[in-house]
Amino acid sequence: MKRAIKGMFERTPGRQGALVLAALVGLLAACEPAAPPPPQASASVPAQPPPQSWPFLEGQAAPAAPREFDPANLMARNYYVVFDASGSMTERKCSVNERKIDVAKRALEDFAAKVPADANLGLVVFDNRGIRQLLPIAPIDQRALASAIAQVRPGSGTPLAEAIRLAYRELTQRAAVQFGYGEYHLVVVTDGEANGEDPRGVVDQLIAQSPVVMHTIGFCIGSDHSLNQPGRTVYRAADNPEALAQGLSEVLAESPSFTVSRFK
Repeated sequence: MKRAIKGMFERTPGRQGALVLAALVGLLAACEPAAPPPPQASASVPAQPPPQSWPFLEGQAAPAAPREFDPANLMARNYYVVFDASGSMTERKCSVNERKIDVAKRALEDFAAKVPADANLGLVVFDNRGIRQLLPIAPIDQRALASAIAQVRPGSGTPLAEAIRLAYRELTQRAAVQFGYGEYHLVVVTDGEANGEDPRGVVDQLIAQSPVVMHTIGFCIGSDHSLNQPGRTVYRAADNPEALAQGLSEVLAESPSFTVSRFK
């Protein structure tokens, strides 16, 4: 066909011949066999796995049921309290001439007594001995709680970011036992702003990654606090002992249900 096209072009001079040649070249191109399609990926090559959801974050394989897994406790509510026992808790403001630490200890024991018996409770404190987990997340043991609270002695600064990070880690580990089902509440009781690291970065991570509900009761500090983030966290200002106890009680009413599927 190419030889025939050349002959026709030679017999058709000038501009007309060029037009004929262009038309025939297009015809020839249409007659050429189509290029084979690009090779398809082998069916044996697996697709990229979807990211895992909290508490099994991307890059971590979801483990088998842990040894402590209890199917009856799959939907349990979990509360982890960050208790501020910094040096300022020795003051007597907003506490009817008691030390703020004594008022806060009593309010915490009252809160624990109201937590449902089928829920789990954990406690971390920062006091004159630094940041310490007093109780891991577990079914409530009132005697153990009272003994732990009695050990608290106020002192030092307010490392909120580090304490919240520890609490979030403990809640995540508990969520792995429940495969993400149930409820997760992180409760901060504080009378001041953080020293050192800004806690907002840790809170941003918590909110972005998980269904953990962040509660803060600000004791004798009003509403101007870095953890008061409307629409993202739950904040309550408590300016007297009754308001502190009420704020902790209201944590139990703020209990939306979440499941792991919401964060896939």
